[in-house]
Amino acid sequence: MNEVQARKKFGFSCNLPILRLDEVVWFQEGPGIRKSQFVNKGIKLLNVANIEKNEINLSKSKNYISNDEAGGKYLHFLVETDDLVIASSGIKINNFDEKIAFIRMQHLPLCMNTSTIRFRSLDNSKLDIQYFSWFLRSDCFKKQVQFWVTGSAQLNFGPSHLKKMYVSMPCLKKQQEIFQTLGLADNLRQKRKEQLALLDDYLKSVFLEMFGDPVINPKKWPIKELGKVGDLDRGISKNRPRNAPELLGGPYPLIQTGDVSNSRGYIKEFKQTYSELGLMQSKMWPIGTLCITIAANIAKTGILTFEACFPDSVVGFTPNNLVRTEYVQWWMVFLQKMLEEKAPESAQKNINLGILRVLDIPVPPIELQNKFVLIIEQVEKTKQKMRDSLNEMDNHFNALMQRYFE
Repeated sequence: MNEVQARKKFGFSCNLPILRLDEVVWFQEGPGIRKSQFVNKGIKLLNVANIEKNEINLSKSKNYISNDEAGGKYLHFLVETDDLVIASSGIKINNFDEKIAFIRMQHLPLCMNTSTIRFRSLDNSKLDIQYFSWFLRSDCFKKQVQFWVTGSAQLNFGPSHLKKMYVSMPCLKKQQEIFQTLGLADNLRQKRKEQLALLDDYLKSVFLEMFGDPVINPKKWPIKELGKVGDLDRGISKNRPRNAPELLGGPYPLIQTGDVSNSRGYIKEFKQTYSELGLMQSKMWPIGTLCITIAANIAKTGILTFEACFPDSVVGFTPNNLVRTEYVQWWMVFLQKMLEEKAPESAQKNINLGILRVLDIPVPPIELQNKFVLIIEQVEKTKQKMRDSLNEMDNHFNALMQRYFE
């Protein structure tokens, strides 16, 4: 594909020159080091899992090669300070932005491994590698990846694909202005996300202070089985919608496991609906139902803010007069990891209704639970303001990315 075709196909700005990647950056894919070569100590290997949220986290893996191999046939794969590295396999386009990071002095010594690629500018007077790191997050680059790479749900690409791709090339001064502006805008977004996470941590600490650790129950609250403090039933989906499209497209909200997992505590939106036929083979659950996932994502929860149906991969809980829904939800936050680890795995992890019904839940006085709910309500108001602010920051950041790269 020539420059004119690439410009038209991938949406490059008409006002900027573009060049093939191999004309401005040097890149190298990691070698395919076999498991039989791994040792307990030596030189750490850089894997896809080590690149997360634009940082290098070497605690995510324990793979090493010997000093002899690292200093021998793999010497030219040892990374250096300020190398730009990316994950190039087993990733999705919507999280590729976070699989890009720079190597720092504290990460060394470090050797590349399969499914990682590093970049360096061929001429620092023409291309600033920090500008290039932002270009990799742009729609122009992602469109090229999707056009050239193999794999559908997950991306798998390498040097042969990169050699066919282009990068927009403003002057060096403009490149520096771009990465400084984008860096500042992104830093503000990340700090807002950190503030939101701190509010969740605050609610966890409030729960522990008021009720104690729910696993060991140090305050000796009475214990009940979860099935005895409310109604607990699976959702109903007698027929799978993918096998019966006539069940979809009506006025009745249909909640699925992903909607629950991504709800941030309260389910406020839906992506799918049931028709009248769909409703006939399902069930509508009331506002305030606590939805609990029992397949794929285990024990993730969300409270319905509207009436909705959901399939049998989700359980609905409605409390009796012994507990508040929000108390049960936060109790499950502390149990979620344990339940996920204990879930049997076939094609995907899952737990059943019987496991949930016999879980022991401490039952503190309802008056104390009510106080906790009031605190949640106040924190949720603050969180909503922060989310609105974060949405504005995201829109501003996306507008900048579009202005600079399209």
